[in-house]
Amino acid sequence: MVDAAVETLREVDVVVLVFDAHSRPGHGDEYVSGLLRDVKVPVLLALNKVDAISKPVLLPLIAQAQRWHPFTAIVPISATTGDGVPELEQLLLAQLPEASPIYPDDYLTDQPERVLVAEMVREKVLQHTHAELPFSTAVIVDQFDETEREQILRLYCTIFVETDSQKPIVIGRAGEMIKRIGTEARLDLEAFFATKVYLDLRVKVNPDWRNNERALDEIGVPRTARRPSKQKQVRQGKPGKRSRAT
Repeated sequence: MVDAAVETLREVDVVVLVFDAHSRPGHGDEYVSGLLRDVKVPVLLALNKVDAISKPVLLPLIAQAQRWHPFTAIVPISATTGDGVPELEQLLLAQLPEASPIYPDDYLTDQPERVLVAEMVREKVLQHTHAELPFSTAVIVDQFDETEREQILRLYCTIFVETDSQKPIVIGRAGEMIKRIGTEARLDLEAFFATKVYLDLRVKVNPDWRNNERALDEIGVPRTARRPSKQKQVRQGKPGKRSRAT
């Protein structure tokens, strides 16, 4: 998946890397910076949450980032207050070539609805389990039933984890976690689709989900950027537990 992310950078005009200045950039941020060394386009660094730190703390962070990568520019910003955002926008505009719009002004996204559903569910999984499951989950939409779309949209999804020990983390005690994930995702989905949503979630263990073509499709990894699977067949996940968020 890292290879896929780096591969897509060949198709862009400018890259913006965002660091959380409040939590102090560390080894992970240094690693990501190193991945960009061979990128041929301008790379900007946005240091976010600067409203939560003092200037004496900020200056060493900028110096540290400069040692990691020859960024085209380093811009301290605050997404909360808006400080620095206009400056970042101007730097981005200066790097972009003039051209006709790729999509109409009212075009919301180029992603299929199934991808959006998977991403909304995965967002809630990561929000509630990130400390225990850092990016080791994927979501597949098994069924997208819109036969009664004006009244209700029925969605059936599988959440993949990599180990048996991760499964109870997603489900939670007495199913509390999976219910919370499902309820919050359902509310977002209802707001997005402007209709009532029935959301059914299942958790499965699949150590090799990163080689599952459907899983990679639904988290938006381009097929051209994927490595061939080392296994001829992806092992089937174990039977999962369903949760209905209605």
